[in-house]
Amino acid sequence: MSENDKEQQDLHSDEGKERNAWGHIVRGLWRSPLGVLGISITTISITLMVVGLIAEILGLFHNPYSSLFTYLVLPGAMVLGLLLIPLAAYLRRRQWHKYGISRDHLKINLSNHKHRRFLIGLLVLSVINVSILIIIAYEGYHFTDSAFFCGVVCHQVMDPEYTAYQRSPHSRVKCVECHIGPGAQFFVRAKISGLRQVVAVLTDSYRRPIPAPVHELRPARDTCENCHWPEKFAGKKVKTFVSFTNDDQENPETNEIALHIGGHNPVTDKFEGIHWHVSNDVEVYYLATDEKRTNIPRVRVKRADGTEDEFVKADGEEHAAEGEHQEWRRMDCIDCHNRPTHIYDQADERIDFGLLSKRINPKIEGIREDSLKTVTSKYATREEAQEKIGPDLMALQQQRNPDQAKMYEKDIVQAGEYLVEIYLNNVWPETAVDWGTYNSHLGHDLADEGFGCWRCHDEEHENENGDTISQDCALCHDEP
Repeated sequence: MSENDKEQQDLHSDEGKERNAWGHIVRGLWRSPLGVLGISITTISITLMVVGLIAEILGLFHNPYSSLFTYLVLPGAMVLGLLLIPLAAYLRRRQWHKYGISRDHLKINLSNHKHRRFLIGLLVLSVINVSILIIIAYEGYHFTDSAFFCGVVCHQVMDPEYTAYQRSPHSRVKCVECHIGPGAQFFVRAKISGLRQVVAVLTDSYRRPIPAPVHELRPARDTCENCHWPEKFAGKKVKTFVSFTNDDQENPETNEIALHIGGHNPVTDKFEGIHWHVSNDVEVYYLATDEKRTNIPRVRVKRADGTEDEFVKADGEEHAAEGEHQEWRRMDCIDCHNRPTHIYDQADERIDFGLLSKRINPKIEGIREDSLKTVTSKYATREEAQEKIGPDLMALQQQRNPDQAKMYEKDIVQAGEYLVEIYLNNVWPETAVDWGTYNSHLGHDLADEGFGCWRCHDEEHENENGDTISQDCALCHDEP
């Protein structure tokens, strides 16, 4: 007997029984593979969501992918199952018409106790389903907004940023507070953008390293200034710089400077110091012609009295014409504090800190030079670096002075462990993150590479009156 004949026989066998249209629909769902699939998916998903939610509340699960499964995958499966059930019922009725079997129209008669029971049951199940979905959606919203989700779920992609974030001054600030900020509009835009990023991760088409700066980031006035207030007068802040040289590993060179942080001075009623750039009294715009915003040929200033100035570098017109990125941007906090959270170290600074803290024994001749050479060597993977950095440092020391290497063997091993630590905090060969991949615009130590204050303060940006953007040290800090 063919499958269609069996279907017709089953359908006609129902004719002698008292069953209304709703009864045929409900009974037919269990005879439809699609209906059984929908009911099964819905039931299993709801059960697993409840179990997962309880386990999360009790702290039984610590794997990020269990939360991902509970809050994102299972709700999608539940909704899919709920959609399959009416679809299966619709296709079932179409099948009856195909075989020429007439059925009553679907009716709801509240005077019929069977209809009332069915309707009450449907409403109860609907309330339960919607309540579970609302609770899961609420918990899922908080889960996807957590730093744990951003940094751990997309582990390979975000591991460099998450590692730097965990040791930063903003480690207790959620990623979304800076990358999304308040407001439903930006939340929706961020989640839509997130779908594109998920596709890039799944297809392994994301850029390595992740480009910086983030060009879609909201203005700092909408995010940073929810906590920081440039209008508040900060005066000066003393900062100490300590460094060693290869020739003198025991006596550091120390420089102390007083930074003119500035702000609104309550005595003079003027905005002054470094934070003048982001005051309410002026608007500073600049034209960047490269993705990293290191090449700035033109700068505009709008003052409170309505006057405006445009400062153009000698070859500014040429750079502006040839630049890959033509982006006029209003200056804000991120243009100087471009690494406020994801802060990567410089190799020589971390080695100098090791010498200062005695984690690297400064009495070992040549240890600074050998440490710098070892930690900046190219390793294919982080695992390879972890395995080879210590032995490589020991090998260099043995080449330099075998007797010294033997005498300080324990200290060299300790120094190798420290080098592994700073390497793993700053370098990810798999995602093309190396020393100096993400540099800071604070100060002017990296001016030769295009980073820092001297992008504009170079005495070369000139207005029509011949005035230039000054490079006078006293503008930003006292002489060291």
